[in-house]
Amino acid sequence: MKVILNDDVKHLGEMGDVKNVANGYARNYLFPRMLAVPYNDETVAYFEGKKAEIEERKAKKRADSQTLKEKLEAMTVELTVPAGANGKLYGAVTNLSLAEYFAKNGLEIERKRIEIPGLTIKNVGNYTFKVHLYEANVAEVKLSVLAQVDKTAETKKEGKPGKSAKAEKAEEAPAKTEEAPAETPAATEEAK
Repeated sequence: MKVILNDDVKHLGEMGDVKNVANGYARNYLFPRMLAVPYNDETVAYFEGKKAEIEERKAKKRADSQTLKEKLEAMTVELTVPAGANGKLYGAVTNLSLAEYFAKNGLEIERKRIEIPGLTIKNVGNYTFKVHLYEANVAEVKLSVLAQVDKTAETKKEGKPGKSAKAEKAEEAPAKTEEAPAETPAATEEAK
């Protein structure tokens, strides 16, 4: 069924776009929510009259995406992730983790618009990823993945080569207490 979109519909199109959709999708979803109207002479004439308004909205979206592109390309995203001594991450940096980073910093970018080369990043280092903005506008953003210092692993590594004085005392203390009770009963029998 041929329809004209009355509003922006995610994953379908923008206001004023003419689309071919399934009959059930149009009747059960688009028409009841006033997201689209049937394609006919009346609706075509109506949208021809609103063409200037629609183009103005698209121009505003293009300008907003251009300013966002400049802002993104000027920044360097720094993520600190738990990693091993060899620089391999315990997890991975994905488009979801980058979308969460942007959300924490006040930028609303969908994870589906973020493209990471190889889909995930699994090592510490510097990378570049793409953010698809409005239409064909794409921003290339620098990413620096840093290793998070694991303090518990460091203390375990430090304790392995030699035992500390406290550890040696703790091991000796139970041995002395076991010997002491064994001597006291023998000493009490001799005293009788």
